[in-house]
Amino acid sequence: MNPFEFSMMQAVSGMRQNSQRITVSAENVSNVDTPGYQRKILLTEPRGTNEISFGALRTSLDQTPGEQEYSPAHPMADDQGYITLSNVSLVTEMADMREANRTYEANLNSFQQARSMYTSLLDVLRR
Repeated sequence: MNPFEFSMMQAVSGMRQNSQRITVSAENVSNVDTPGYQRKILLTEPRGTNEISFGALRTSLDQTPGEQEYSPAHPMADDQGYITLSNVSLVTEMADMREANRTYEANLNSFQQARSMYTSLLDVLRR
């Protein structure tokens, strides 16, 4: 594999990972007011020492307990009349989403640069 292909594959892997991060954050934001909802976190693990992409993208639930609110009339209230609210922080999710978006754009720019250089190299070799 040539260095240009390697660079492009790394960029594609980064874009895929950050796209999934954005999806998970969007799901968390959409459930910020859902009682009992636990924030999802995207976990990544490298596939191997010589691999260029990340694999094993999976979600895990944040075990941080949500706030308790006294609301005895709520259908999800426990015996004492409390409901457990979502443990999603809107500020944290928006910051995570912004970071993932910027990282996605950086990987896209890296891919475009590598493609441009590869195309230029092929043009030079054709002469």
